[in-house]
Amino acid sequence: MKNRNLLICLLIAFQTLALSAQELLLTAENWDVKGAGHVFEMFEGKQSLYLFNGVAELKDKVSFKTGIIEYEIFVTERRGFPGIHFRIADDQNYEEFYIRPHQSGNPDANQYTPVFNGLSGWQLYYGAGHAASISYQMNAWNRIKIVIAEQEAEVFINDMETPLLYIPELKRTPRAGSIRLSGGGPSPFHFANVKLKAIANPQLKSKSNTATEAPAGIIESWLVSNSFPEESLDSKFSLDKRDFKKLEWTKQASEKRGLLNLARSAVNENGNNTVFAKVTVKSDKEQVKALHYGFSDRVKIFLNGKLLVSGNDGFRTRDYRFLGTMGMYATVYLPLKKGENELWIAVSEDFGGWGLMAAFKDKLGVIVD
Repeated sequence: MKNRNLLICLLIAFQTLALSAQELLLTAENWDVKGAGHVFEMFEGKQSLYLFNGVAELKDKVSFKTGIIEYEIFVTERRGFPGIHFRIADDQNYEEFYIRPHQSGNPDANQYTPVFNGLSGWQLYYGAGHAASISYQMNAWNRIKIVIAEQEAEVFINDMETPLLYIPELKRTPRAGSIRLSGGGPSPFHFANVKLKAIANPQLKSKSNTATEAPAGIIESWLVSNSFPEESLDSKFSLDKRDFKKLEWTKQASEKRGLLNLARSAVNENGNNTVFAKVTVKSDKEQVKALHYGFSDRVKIFLNGKLLVSGNDGFRTRDYRFLGTMGMYATVYLPLKKGENELWIAVSEDFGGWGLMAAFKDKLGVIVD
């Protein structure tokens, strides 16, 4: 009886392992493709999907949370952003990894970003932990493997032994979801050999490093409004709060490095591309304090209803090489009165990341609520 029970357990374990490793054949029977164009074909010796500026979703949705995703991309020097979406909650919310073949050899040759409410955040999440330099094999197949743990991940490209990129923090709340291929950008690319393996606790080779220090004096929490049209602030040098009495507010905490991803709370649609983020600044006396800040894409800063400064850091607003990536690069000097001061910051978005960060590096005599 013991031997029989052991055999049954081994069979169940074998079946579970077999089910967890799936090859997702690239055929029209398996994938629903939406986009500018596509072809299922044999290419360079592999059954492939040639995908142009669209997505390919599995017809039979999978429930994937942790484990390994593998696939191949035939890389050319064309400009494009081919990759994969995973842990898909719905069409507008998922995790994403893609490559930039035209940036081969550069620090931004690839990208991890979360997508909230349809907005990618690549202008907010860049550098170590989100991208890594690699020279792709041009006019050849390149192998990609992503090992996804609960809140961390590793990306292997061609070298399957050493991770190219360690992602210390996947930004979305871990949950199971489906996957899809993404052929984003102006050029088509071939995908092949898509494989999915569910593993409950995949072992990462990188040392865990989830502790990221925020800038000194960072504002840790904001009230964020629902979105409204940017044009409603045109020619407004002072705010009449009665004009905004219908706004609804959500308390949102800043992320570990002080970033406020506004797409977590608000939706950019139908011309409603602007939100207010506000805090109350309590000052023990009348004084001027430096507020260091960063934003994406455009900003207007109001203190006690008066406009102090505006700015535009959108994609290519300075020159054709300017990406609009966000950092703490600007400073405004706030004339604080004694007592409570209302700081309202309007942030408007086009694409690439809707964000804000701000800090009082000198907090002497100042409390932020």
